[in-house]
Amino acid sequence: MTENFPHLVKEMDLQVQEARRTPNKRNPKRTTPRHIIIKMPRANDKERILKTARERNSVTYKGIPIRLSADFSTETLQARREWQEIFKVMNTKNLQPRLLYPAKLSFRIEGQIKSFTDKEKLKEFITTKPGLYEMLKGIL
Repeated sequence: MTENFPHLVKEMDLQVQEARRTPNKRNPKRTTPRHIIIKMPRANDKERILKTARERNSVTYKGIPIRLSADFSTETLQARREWQEIFKVMNTKNLQPRLLYPAKLSFRIEGQIKSFTDKEKLKEFITTKPGLYEMLKGIL
């Protein structure tokens, strides 16, 4: 923690409730390292660490790059995956898309932030915006 977030360590009393590796046993055929799941007693601490990690773009452990991510349920991950193609197209067009928890697409258009919980509501909205309709017509 002190290697990547020295100011957070000074500001907060960071505590780890539980830490474990998954899967439990090491598979010699798998070349990638095992995941480490860390449970923290306060959700705010987790959110601040993840936010700081996103802002830094690079997090390391003993000089080796690592990746931090939130642990979502299978249902939440599936719901977020459904937005993936739309997210990529909007990102290439600089609409600043975001996926809000649990699976809500948000983006900026004409100076306003629009949010949608399902594709049907997005489809209704884009019919009023010809440029956006052309961009997403093959995906929706």
